Amino acid sequence: MSNVIGNLDVNTFLNTNDERKKIIENASAAPLTGTFPVNVVAKRLHPNRQYMKIAAVTDMGQNTKKFRLVPNPDRGTTECAYFIAGQYISVFETIKGMEVNRAYSIASAPFEALEGFYEIAIKNSGDGLVSTYVCDNWKVGDEVEVSGPIGSFAYSRLRDAETVIGVAGGSGITPFVSFARAIAHGDENFNLVLLYGSRTADEILYKDEFDKLAAECSKVKVVHVISDEEKEGFEHGFISAELIKKYAPADKPYSVFVCGPQGLYDFMDKEYEKLGIAKKFFREELYGEIHDPNTQSDYPGCDQKTVKITVSVRDRTRTIDADVNDSILQALEKAGIAAPASCRSGECGLCRSQLVSGEVYCPKKLEGRRLADFKFNGIHICATYPLSDLEIEVPPVKGIYVQ
Repeated sequence: MSNVIGNLDVNTFLNTNDERKKIIENASAAPLTGTFPVNVVAKRLHPNRQYMKIAAVTDMGQNTKKFRLVPNPDRGTTECAYFIAGQYISVFETIKGMEVNRAYSIASAPFEALEGFYEIAIKNSGDGLVSTYVCDNWKVGDEVEVSGPIGSFAYSRLRDAETVIGVAGGSGITPFVSFARAIAHGDENFNLVLLYGSRTADEILYKDEFDKLAAECSKVKVVHVISDEEKEGFEHGFISAELIKKYAPADKPYSVFVCGPQGLYDFMDKEYEKLGIAKKFFREELYGEIHDPNTQSDYPGCDQKTVKITVSVRDRTRTIDADVNDSILQALEKAGIAAPASCRSGECGLCRSQLVSGEVYCPKKLEGRRLADFKFNGIHICATYPLSDLEIEVPPVKGIYVQ
């Protein structure tokens, strides 16, 4: 057997730890001064908070508004953190005494962040706490607070095929706007065939921009699918496996990216089985919060309407009453307890907390925990519902403790 690992002698390799200890022991005890350049870059790319101002508000129709956010140097933010097309930012607001946040996909392209702005489009569905508040209240000049860019709904050459079939519904179009802009600008290099579902032709968002991008860039193609009317130049019905196959490459692998309302995800989960493609080629954006666990087929039920949750944040503890139909995160917010959160879909792990005692339920659709979480009772409180009285330990957010 060779005693060389590549160009490294085995003995040198085995002695590395001893050498490291000698270097540490002989190092100066003087404190380090300044900040490492890598930490400066990391803070610019992954800020916990960005303080922005609203530079423009555009009514897009269909109860949807487009917002342009620019840095607010008066609050210490001088640039937009760079991102990957397909990612999102979380918007933080205080509504009715509750500190809440919601994730919204970035519609602008990464190069536009370098030009100094983000663009998001938010639909006021009428029953969304944050979306309704934002659409009714945000105006030009307002100061707003958002997270750094986050999310895994992004293209990767190591995983995804050369052609992506985008499946979008309603305001789920926003990450595909970012993809298309980035492709046209040369920052992304893949073929995007977008199947965009709307009820009628008049309800299509970003239509003029997509028509322009498709005309100027051969890598972008848009197929509009309308369900409530038949019209020349449009596909009619719903986006199905059959329709995907119609526009997908016949002789090459392809990826499918899905973003839209929860009903679209539920439908596409069934259609995926008909496509015959590898699981890695089927991607879905954040599912979003489930507001009633009783709608889930695997929900075991709870014989109580309310439970008590004892919450510890560092050295502060408080016991609250919680509705069993609310996620733990929603229960904390209603009680005025701030908890870290971003995706609200069980994916990002920012709200990971410790379950000390009690029984909980997590819908399969939102199950994003690691094996270590199952072993050591880690839970994502945004996607977990109480089945009994609970005791939990929650990490602090921005130095805010239990009140």
